[in-house]
Amino acid sequence: MAHPLMFDAADPLLARVRELALAFPDAAEKISHGHPAFFTTKVFAYYGGSQRVDGAWVQHEHSVMVLTDPTERQALVEDDRCYVPAYLGVSGWVGLELDERTDWAEVGELLDASYRLTAGPRRVARLDAAR
Repeated sequence: MAHPLMFDAADPLLARVRELALAFPDAAEKISHGHPAFFTTKVFAYYGGSQRVDGAWVQHEHSVMVLTDPTERQALVEDDRCYVPAYLGVSGWVGLELDERTDWAEVGELLDASYRLTAGPRRVARLDAAR
């Protein structure tokens, strides 16, 4: 059974995440578990997520989840805008809530770091050459 879609295709925050994520070499989008996922060979970002808090599910519909470097993860987890997502959090993923105050340069940096952890050396070299 397919997962129901868990996002609004007209969401302007999703549009901005999509614009940033699809600018990376060979990046594409697919729907995974009801959420937009951005990937090359591996997924480097998801739009939307959830976490379990005191036994109850908390949805983060307007967030971006990224894979983080272990040296930077703790600082992100301590930021009140961030959360450790269910299932993926144990593998180093962190979610960042998005709203009208979002610093899109920061989102771009998080996407860049996650892309670099998942895309492979040839794609990273292409990214570096393009910049």
